[in-house]
Amino acid sequence: MLPVLWNEASVQEMFRLTVPVAEKMLRPVVVYLFLVIVLRVFGKRELAQLNPFDLVVLLSLSNTVQNAIIGDDNSVTGGLLGAFTLLFINYLVVRFLFKHKRLDQIIEGSPTTLIKNGRLRPEGMAKELLSESELLTVAHRQGFASLKQVETCVLEPGGTFFLQGKMPPQDEQRHDEILARLDDLSRQLAELKKG
Repeated sequence: MLPVLWNEASVQEMFRLTVPVAEKMLRPVVVYLFLVIVLRVFGKRELAQLNPFDLVVLLSLSNTVQNAIIGDDNSVTGGLLGAFTLLFINYLVVRFLFKHKRLDQIIEGSPTTLIKNGRLRPEGMAKELLSESELLTVAHRQGFASLKQVETCVLEPGGTFFLQGKMPPQDEQRHDEILARLDDLSRQLAELKKG
């Protein structure tokens, strides 16, 4: 005879809330608002995940606030209610900020220029706690061999980097020069054949 894997009592226990519904909904809202504020205060660096330390902070942060969100309730119903509340509060905040652009700019913050006109901006790098080697890693990820090839680099509020290369790149300049010389040689050969 096979053992019974599920009985009515275990199924009921799995879905029984041990914490009041209002508390289950308030906990995720409080943690959500806290995380939005903290991530805004501590900057874009964590969102950009520039190095293993930043990634570890984000992973640990999610584990750290888990108990604050679920409380003493490990039921499926409690988990679903917490997840729904997180998604719903995020929807409301995003919708509200979409309608209030100025408030969105205040909360999101402003972009930080790290390279302008091909020159590093030490004040921007210090503000975001970025080293030149970390910036070089970002440049490599976007296909630049060195920072000398970058005309502009901006760290956006959401943690993404915008990089623009110098116009035109050195390889393209060489290519254009070679084509111009070949055209000149072709013209001279044509003139020699005529004469």
